[in-house]
Amino acid sequence: MPDIPLFPDLSGKTALITGGSGGIGAETARWFAHNGVQVTIVGRDRSRLDQVHASLTAISAGHAAIQLDCTSADQLEAARAALIERQGGLDILIAFAGGGASRPAPIEQVTEQDWRSSVDNNATATFLTLRTFVPDLKKSGHGVAVTMASTAGRAPSSAPLGYGVAKAGIVLLTQQLAHDLGPDGVRVNCISPSAVLTDRTAEHMPPAVRQQIADLHPLRRLGTPADVAAATLFLASESASWLTGATLDIAGGRLMH
Repeated sequence: MPDIPLFPDLSGKTALITGGSGGIGAETARWFAHNGVQVTIVGRDRSRLDQVHASLTAISAGHAAIQLDCTSADQLEAARAALIERQGGLDILIAFAGGGASRPAPIEQVTEQDWRSSVDNNATATFLTLRTFVPDLKKSGHGVAVTMASTAGRAPSSAPLGYGVAKAGIVLLTQQLAHDLGPDGVRVNCISPSAVLTDRTAEHMPPAVRQQIADLHPLRRLGTPADVAAATLFLASESASWLTGATLDIAGGRLMH
């Protein structure tokens, strides 16, 4: 693991991280914990949540894990009530939950179910998460939100059509909220990774394929969860206090805007 940078202004703040049961979300949660942030992770898989929560507890005390589906407004509202009762407020919202079951295919072969799965699990989940917790970010007086897009939402790609469209929508949603919430002192930015080698993707990606994908990037390697966590930590800190509405491409040079 690379050395984790420390941002003293983050110490003592509270954060909610959706998609926190593994991969990028889990690594980001650990980096925040190392910075003295009280972290609540949410996700669908109870056993994986418990494992990540244990790793956070090994760093410091006071963290929590909530099992929920971010496409459910009712479950999000219940989680908000529990979070506010427990910690009183929210300073940082990391909306990283996403996914979908669709596969790349020509548009005439994309089923309605695949399309809705991609849109609901990415754009809708992000919208509902933001709608639920933005009032608490406003109350904090210095709230920060970070959303999760993808290079698939930044340019045409071989990713599933619905996934790319949903991620592109998250970029615009981020920009719109940055515009609307700026007067309230709330900053909203977006992370847009390229190929990131999580434990889960590593299981299904042979070494030869990894190298082929790495070679598509000028830096000649795949991304890691730590690469994304580092960028997220920066965006949440006061070091990024004049950044809002930005989309940060964590892409090893594969995408340059």
